Formats: sequence, C-alpha cells, structure tokens
Amino acid sequence: MIDLAMSAALAVARDGLEHGDVPVGAVVLGPTGQIIASAPNERERLHDPSAHAEIVAMRRAGAALGTWQLAGCTLAVTLEPCVMCAGAIVLARVARLVFGAWDPKAGAAGSVWDVMRDRRQNHRPEVIGGIRADEASALLERFFAQRRDAVASAEPPGEVRSATVRDGGLR
Repeated sequence: MIDLAMSAALAVARDGLEHGDVPVGAVVLGPTGQIIASAPNERERLHDPSAHAEIVAMRRAGAALGTWQLAGCTLAVTLEPCVMCAGAIVLARVARLVFGAWDPKAGAAGSVWDVMRDRRQNHRPEVIGGIRADEASALLERFFAQRRDAVASAEPPGEVRSATVRDGGLR
C-alpha cells in the first residue's frame, strides 16, 4: 500500500510540472486505503504561498470526508514536509505520514526539525520517510537544474547578476 501511494504521489508531482511549480505531489488515503484526494504544489497556479501539495491534498480530503479531522488517513508526499505542512498534518490528526525525499534545508519530519514527533504535540502521526527517495529526489533535481539552466541562458553576456559593495570594491 505504501509503495502504491508513493507511486501515485510521484505521478501527481509530475503532473504539477505543467504549472511551473516545484514538482511535489501528495495523496491522502482513507482509512481503508483508497485514494480520497491528491494534489501537486499549486503555489504558482493559485498565487498562494500556502498551496503546498500536502495542504491542498488535505483540504480536498477534508471536503471529501466532510470533516477537517483526517483520523485514520495516510498522507503520502514526495518530499519531507516543511514546518507549515508538518503543523497542519498534526492539527488534521493524520494517522500516518509517508514521504519520499528528505529535505535537508527545510524538512520538519526528522531532518532539520521533528515537529511531527515532538512530545509536546497533542497528536503524533506515524512517520515513514525515504520511500522511493531516489525517484523523488531525481524529479526535484531535474526541475531545479532546468530552472538554473533557463536562468543562466537568459542572462545577457557579461552582466553581473548581484554584487555586494564592500570596502569600495565588488566581491
């Protein structure tokens, strides 16, 4: 079930590339294991900084179930959740989080922070990380490499993108 959920989340992440957003996908499985909601990152499409894949998928799951409490549900996402998403997962009472790639810069499910398993939380979901991490990481790495290439090719030759003036000179 976990591998199938991550496969679905990866497919959703790939679909989200159409909108130019970071390819992160999330699916919510109901208590019996069926997919009840899914979403890619939609920040660019919706012009909404909170439209991370996890948040959008949980909103859709809540609408499908008719409740904000996702007790008994599993959330599968291709990238370790950030602090905002980890907090929302806890507040939604999600039973289990499954994620692919670790996020060493902003992860909040065990890498940088561990919001999900903090003893002070009133709810602590089960956390399973690193599922199909290589595939999820490769998708993100390709996206950012293409974005860097596009930026580099758009720069006029010889132009300095940014500089700091210090002691009268550029560094």
